[in-house]
Amino acid sequence: MTPVDPISARGHAPPEPASANDLILRFRRWLVWGVALAALMYVGYSVWVGIDAVADALERFSWLFYVPAILLTLLNYSLRFWKWHYLLGRLGVRIPWKEDAWIFGSGLAMVLSPGKVGELLKPWLVRERTGTPMVQTIPALITERLTDGIAALVLAAISVSTYAGDRAQYVFIPIALTIGGLAVLSSQRLSLAILNALGRVRPLERLAARLIEMYTAMRICVAPVPLVVTVLVSMVAWGGECVGYWLVLKGFGASPTLGVSTFLYAFATVSGGASPGGLGIADGVLVELPKRLVLGLDPGSALASALLIRLATLWLGVVIGAFALLGVGARVKGSDVSSKPPFA
Repeated sequence: MTPVDPISARGHAPPEPASANDLILRFRRWLVWGVALAALMYVGYSVWVGIDAVADALERFSWLFYVPAILLTLLNYSLRFWKWHYLLGRLGVRIPWKEDAWIFGSGLAMVLSPGKVGELLKPWLVRERTGTPMVQTIPALITERLTDGIAALVLAAISVSTYAGDRAQYVFIPIALTIGGLAVLSSQRLSLAILNALGRVRPLERLAARLIEMYTAMRICVAPVPLVVTVLVSMVAWGGECVGYWLVLKGFGASPTLGVSTFLYAFATVSGGASPGGLGIADGVLVELPKRLVLGLDPGSALASALLIRLATLWLGVVIGAFALLGVGARVKGSDVSSKPPFA
């Protein structure tokens, strides 16, 4: 998955939700569209592959492999939550673990939002709880997603030349762009010169001032120590889901190597970064590439394995996020809560 910068570039503050109730309504719309798209895609694939072949594959699946796959997904979410909490701490934002878990959990539902802009929910809720302006905590969100992207790119790059040399550019070009972006961020003189130049363009004056404030916080998040720590944590988190995919493939009686399973899942994650939750793109990669790279995997099992791993990762996260979002909504009630803790 490639990281998406949720900052609006239209010359004013980033969009923020009007209320928790408004967010719940938006989430319902995104969920309906997401489920409809996913169902349509898998039904279409099933008709093409053969519904009977998919049904037979699911009947043959050894469900004992699915339990550890789900547990590895929960490990992924736990490590990513630790990373989010750690980055807030680096920025001087102190919030109890339990309350921050509600905030992070609700953000999992926002993966279905267009451009993942709904993940601005997390900085917004932090502001409501602590009074910290969003402009100071959005860098934690960006860094969290950036390091997720870096981890997926590294995991895919390890063996992309071996398994999909004709598609290596889809991994190495984003890596080069990420390195270039981090190099610019590391140069305070260059970054401030760019932002000050933006500030001299009248329609962008307010945006430039906010970006300078955000840049200061961003430098804290991507300093060498926190960057290395968060990337390593992300690699363990996403590596766990790769192992989960390996287990799912084995559950269908296939003979995947851990290396090819890691490549397939990481490459699918990178490929699907541009769409909400990777819908359509990541699913397509997980259906088509394994048929060519995994020994003993028939088309029906390839489709069924893609369905099961997406249920255990993306859709499990959406369900967790939905419960957390409903919990947040029950506490916030769409009102101005800056005077009282919304999670008390």
